[in-house]
Amino acid sequence: MSYVNNLKMFVRVYELGSMSAAARDQRTSPAVASGRVADLEKHLGVRLFNRTTRSLQPTENGRIFYEGALKVLQAIDDAEAAVADATQNPRGVLFVGAPLGVGRRFIAPNLPNFKALYPQIELRLRLSDRILDVTSEGLDVALHLGRPEDSGLKMRVIAEAPRVICAAPAYIARRGLPGDGAALVRDGHACLNLRYPGAKEFNWTLKTPAGLQKFDISGPFESDDGDVLTQWALDGHGIVLKPVFEVAEHLRAGRLVPVATATPPLPVSLSILTPHRRLRDPKVRLFSDFIAARCKAALETLTRGL
Repeated sequence: MSYVNNLKMFVRVYELGSMSAAARDQRTSPAVASGRVADLEKHLGVRLFNRTTRSLQPTENGRIFYEGALKVLQAIDDAEAAVADATQNPRGVLFVGAPLGVGRRFIAPNLPNFKALYPQIELRLRLSDRILDVTSEGLDVALHLGRPEDSGLKMRVIAEAPRVICAAPAYIARRGLPGDGAALVRDGHACLNLRYPGAKEFNWTLKTPAGLQKFDISGPFESDDGDVLTQWALDGHGIVLKPVFEVAEHLRAGRLVPVATATPPLPVSLSILTPHRRLRDPKVRLFSDFIAARCKAALETLTRGL
């Protein structure tokens, strides 16, 4: 397996553009990563990367070898998948990514149950409210809210998740109850924003009598963690736009109250994203079916009546 491990390391170094990043991805040290690439270069008799103190760039030979290495690793994955199918004994590591709210509420609680069903599958969960790059981060499966930017991924829609604009009663008592999106902007309401590096928009798209309209909201706080925004809203610091499932308990308890109800937000698609090359892997199929059913059931339960 040493040559296969060398190939895997080379591919991750190529894709991530960094020896240290590839080492972290493969759960090893930069020295081991560098050694594996060096072994490949010695075996091939060519340089695969041009290295400087500040950058790592593939050579022309490196670019050619990358395409071939992908095919070899895909053939190995397909062969292992065929054996796993034949033995009905799926095994290996499964890398799963999800937004924080989805991961904490739907994914993490169900992973032990999946592990109990398939004890030889090792699970790695990565949670972030920034948009995950499925390919560069080496994910096998990613849960996603919204439309993916990468059209090279297979998307399986689980459900449409309703969203709500809401605020704490203390905020409404202090600032008033905005009836629509125009009031949010006109009256300078403190809107709490989900913001992360690379985010392209800083507005809320709402349904109005004239159709969909973007409102350029603003506020004193922003974060890349959606649960932080919820807590700020609960503390009366502003208005937040959230999937209903993330704030359902607070809405039922009256700790948060819907606002701008004349111009509600669109629901957001909750989907499973999978690289096309991973679709034949039985553990990917099994996990996708398992988590889709549980996400849909949990979403229906959390949002019923809201």
